[in-house]
Amino acid sequence: MTTKRPTLATSRPASPLLAPAAPASGGMLLGFVGVAIFSQTLPFTRMAVAELDPIFVALARAVLAAVLALVLLAWRGALSAGRRPRGGQWPRLAVTALGVVAGFPLFSSLAMREVPASHGAIVIGLLPLATAVFAAWLGRERPSPAFWLSAVAGSALVVGFAVWQGAGGLQHADWYLFAAVVLGALGYAEGGKLSRELGGLETISWALAVSLPVLAPVVAWLALHDLPAIAAASPRAWGGMAYVSVFSMFVGFLFWYAGLAKGGVARVGQIQLLQPFLTLAGGALILAEPLDAPTIAFAVAVIAVVALGRRAAVQQSAPARVPAPETPPILPGRIH
Repeated sequence: MTTKRPTLATSRPASPLLAPAAPASGGMLLGFVGVAIFSQTLPFTRMAVAELDPIFVALARAVLAAVLALVLLAWRGALSAGRRPRGGQWPRLAVTALGVVAGFPLFSSLAMREVPASHGAIVIGLLPLATAVFAAWLGRERPSPAFWLSAVAGSALVVGFAVWQGAGGLQHADWYLFAAVVLGALGYAEGGKLSRELGGLETISWALAVSLPVLAPVVAWLALHDLPAIAAASPRAWGGMAYVSVFSMFVGFLFWYAGLAKGGVARVGQIQLLQPFLTLAGGALILAEPLDAPTIAFAVAVIAVVALGRRAAVQQSAPARVPAPETPPILPGRIH
């Protein structure tokens, strides 16, 4: 007579995109998908703000994404009392929303009225270094000197590219872009920490949801104030608006925060070094902005820095002991 061997129950991981435990490389892959989606934000934003008010574009895209987030939270049963964020998680969600829901979209949209997407891509290339700084400040991640060297080297490549292209002189829009970098890095770092407790899907969904009561009245007022221009906007402008609302503000974050939770904020944040060059490629295809051989050479150099950064030691903080709700994982094929 044989007896069954007892099995140990395992808890489902907090990340919504991967069911089994994954190594840091899984986080890098998820982060890359998110960055690829984010990389087209500036070209599509420029399409939208060519005809629509940039403040309306920035805030309305957050409102539209918040509606999608609430629908998804309701479908997953996450609006019930036992599944909602707890106590100190609410102010952390507000910080995340300040950075990635309101701050980055607002200042980058203002900048896209004045400079091409290619220029914005160069300045936004400083985002990985800023993200690592906030990760070290807010969390317990302690990147090694080798990691910092690779991050600084990658950012120096980006700045060197900007100087070589003649974009080194600060314009009015550059200050908007610098503000977008600071606020975006703050939101990425805080959201990455929080995603270890709530999961990536819940983090961005709740960050969008908490911003809705504040942003919805502002967007309604802006729409009434600028109704003729909104009504006259072309399908191209609304196409740009649709992309930044659905993909930049929602779908991209599902992959991005899942990657941060798996691989660590500082390390996965280095993938953002690729974002300026993906943006340049998108600008060339969507907006007919120039793309030449030296740009490709800089992209190859940055990819090499990212590869070195993956091998650098990063002391990652342990996830906070906050129980996460047991929910079915959302696989990449089910995200639309």
